[in-house]
Amino acid sequence: MLAEDALDDLHVLAPDLLGHGSSPYEPPWDIEAHLDAIEEVVGDERSAFVGHSFGGRLAFELAARAPDLARRLVLLDPAIHLPPEVALFAAENARRERAYVSFEEAIEQRYVESQLQRAPRELVEEELRAHLVSDDEGLYRYRYCQSAVVAAYGEMASAPPSFENVHVPTLLVLGKQSYLSYDHLLEAHRAALGDLLEVVVVPGGHTVLWDAFEETAEAVGAFLAAGVPT
Repeated sequence: MLAEDALDDLHVLAPDLLGHGSSPYEPPWDIEAHLDAIEEVVGDERSAFVGHSFGGRLAFELAARAPDLARRLVLLDPAIHLPPEVALFAAENARRERAYVSFEEAIEQRYVESQLQRAPRELVEEELRAHLVSDDEGLYRYRYCQSAVVAAYGEMASAPPSFENVHVPTLLVLGKQSYLSYDHLLEAHRAALGDLLEVVVVPGGHTVLWDAFEETAEAVGAFLAAGVPT
């Protein structure tokens, strides 16, 4: 949806995380393995990287590991560094089986689990039609490996690169009511980047592309358009 509505003038690649969607499901699922997979997709072309949650951590890590690749960075309510107790809670929650008797039940449960506050139902349904599939028993499940999700929360609790090592124009979009607080990181991020950091706070929770799609799309579109070479 973001690519279609706000980035239609750009060439967009949207790879699935390892253990998700159409990507390989076998481990390892650590940050280095994810970065290797992303670099294989994007090659050596200088690009802007956009990531939400764990995807934000990976975009940040990639900009630190391969600074020549990162032209601009967009971090959507990113999980740059989760406190251990938050990572443990989320990992334990991710272990629960998610199987639903109908697509409608899955949508209703997603509203509960993700604490969606402002997300239009039609937007959530459109997004999840690509991610919820019916299995041999007729139950609806997400197209991901739960073990890979649990592993990701462990990675998010590990120490990230220093903000000083990711000195690239960055847009930080934060959900005002997100369960992932950025308060413990924002001061250091501002100090390291100065005017290179733009912070936008949007209504709603962690899933900013659902809770505040228009506000998020507008901010991302304007930020990336400002960095397009002429």
